[in-house]
Amino acid sequence: MMADRWTRMVRQQVGLGRFLPLGGPYDGAWIAERAASGVLRGAAEREVPEVRLGGVRIGLADPGEAAEPAVPAPPSALPPGPLRLTAEFAATAAWPLPETASRLRTALAVTATERIGLDLTEVDLRITELLDTEPPSSRPGTPETRGGTDTSGGAGMPGAAESEAARAPGSAGVAGAVGGGPEGERVAAVVLRVPGVSRLTGVWGLPVRLSEQAPAPGDALPRRHARVDLAVAAGFRPLEVARAVRAAVAEALPDRPTVAVLVTDLD
Repeated sequence: MMADRWTRMVRQQVGLGRFLPLGGPYDGAWIAERAASGVLRGAAEREVPEVRLGGVRIGLADPGEAAEPAVPAPPSALPPGPLRLTAEFAATAAWPLPETASRLRTALAVTATERIGLDLTEVDLRITELLDTEPPSSRPGTPETRGGTDTSGGAGMPGAAESEAARAPGSAGVAGAVGGGPEGERVAAVVLRVPGVSRLTGVWGLPVRLSEQAPAPGDALPRRHARVDLAVAAGFRPLEVARAVRAAVAEALPDRPTVAVLVTDLD
């Protein structure tokens, strides 16, 4: 059973892709690449319907320009810095290909920066195929168009029972589902009241983690750190929601810990 659980959690994190920085080094927020890619695909379908978007990858434009985050980052997360998006696409000949590529580049860049909050500075596109007919749109409500992940309890996000426990701070099962004991429950309750937070999620099974950092230079005592994994509701900008969550969590705990937010899904 333990081996199965470990395998499921590893697949879950791999499925989310890289953790991309939201905003700048002082924003303390990251988003799963899979969640961001789902929104980008939806924008491409709406704005450039004659295009079929293929593989999308987002990484640092120049690792040398990356900054040290002001709070501890989630494991394997990219440091804050300008990002580059690379994508392949197929298109019809309804428009000249350079114009199609330009429209697609604009749609992706605007969505990444304004809708999500990524510091995207470069978009590299490669056309792979010429289509005879316009590609069909993805079915509404699929994980690809929502930017969400599987909630069936398989290799995606936690199953329905775990999600419901995370939604209901104060219930009998919350301490185990949330993490951090009574303080974790308090954090969960505060986070779920922030506008734009649709639910708690949890990479490796815990949506709230409380830990201690080593003392910073000049500090006599270690400082606590909180990390919250969550999903953002449709119509809200993930970066703004993450900033609000960080402020709410820091205010809710008497020692005002540092706070990091990981957006795993866009609902």
